[in-house]
Amino acid sequence: MEHISQPSLRPQSQPATGNTGPLVIVTTLFFMWGLLTALNDVLIPHLKALYTLSYVQAMLVQFCFFGAYFAVSLPAGMLIRKIGYQNGAVAGLVVAAGGCTLFYPASNSGYGLFLLGFFVLASGITILQVAANPYVTVLGDARNASSRLTLTQAFNSLGTTVAPALGGILILSGHALDRAAQAASVQGPYLVLAAALLVLALLFAFARLPKIEHADEGAVQAAGVESAAGIDGVPRGSLLAHRHLVLGAIGIFLYVGAEVSIGSFLINFFGEPDIAGLAPADAAHYVSYYWGGAMIGRFIGFAVMRFISPGKALAFNAAMSIALVMVAIFGHGHAAMWALIAVGLFNSIMFPTIFSMALYRLGKLTGQASGVLCMAIVGGALVPFVQGMLADTLGLHWSFLMPAACYAFILYFGLKFAGLYGAGPQQ
Repeated sequence: MEHISQPSLRPQSQPATGNTGPLVIVTTLFFMWGLLTALNDVLIPHLKALYTLSYVQAMLVQFCFFGAYFAVSLPAGMLIRKIGYQNGAVAGLVVAAGGCTLFYPASNSGYGLFLLGFFVLASGITILQVAANPYVTVLGDARNASSRLTLTQAFNSLGTTVAPALGGILILSGHALDRAAQAASVQGPYLVLAAALLVLALLFAFARLPKIEHADEGAVQAAGVESAAGIDGVPRGSLLAHRHLVLGAIGIFLYVGAEVSIGSFLINFFGEPDIAGLAPADAAHYVSYYWGGAMIGRFIGFAVMRFISPGKALAFNAAMSIALVMVAIFGHGHAAMWALIAVGLFNSIMFPTIFSMALYRLGKLTGQASGVLCMAIVGGALVPFVQGMLADTLGLHWSFLMPAACYAFILYFGLKFAGLYGAGPQQ
């Protein structure tokens, strides 16, 4: 799952050789919110069956969850400016824990309270991301920030990989039970998660992390960021004047939407008689392979993205994703199932690549531009909702035309800006 970043920041008095420890500490947060986010893919089919929901109604889970990114990201930034990044991360953990605890009364109430719980949980995760991503950006050479973000996302992907299998065992394995027992199966796991978040908040509160302050214009320029010109050297004061930023924001919107949407429908897709006919608990294990592919791809991306043009790598991955989704739409059996799982591998480097390309040479507009990209993550709320509408009207198979269309735009973006960093690899 994808992350909010504020690149125009710097650590206070942090030695260049002292970055490893703080980076390891912050990476634990990436794992935790990956786990929490991917559990949605398990809860969506569970709640769909429990409350007899349509696909559109079931996708309100992602609408509320990723809608929180849009609603909370800017207030979270203001909060963190006031209380600091480390305290902000602690606050995010506490809010997320509060969201998890709402699942307990929701299981005895109704779908509406579950949706509120998802919104509160995601609000906490949003605060976490605003607080944690700047550490990843400043703890090392600015030229390798995209590569470093890819590495930390690999650990986030470890959380998303573990989550579906774990959720399948703890939540979906009770589908033979009565309605009350199925509803109650959510209580225990989310109370444990709430407790884990509170423990992590306590540990993080006492961790020794470097203080981060907003860099002034001179510091940004000293870091090699051009503050007065666009990519062609012409001064520009409007974000909309930078085409690579505008198209990059659309790319982030569609990428997050496609990745989240595919994950949200996998269990139902794998349960189709002409695909694999899997029970929900069994299908959940295969969802782990989808997110596991992203994890593997991000580790590979960390190693190779320094030597490959980001735009070309992005275009290749988008083209492969389109081809695999088409196999899933028109194919049957295990070929269609594994094609959709394999999309996860090619999703791997898309977010950090689009993000870094969109922010290229924006200088003192970087902070504002980053906020725009953060809000574009709302694609995770809207694209699954649209696919849900297509699934209810055209059928589940044809609904995957929606993520295919998203990847088509990403292919265009990658090809259009393949030379953004010059002919060689990203600098």
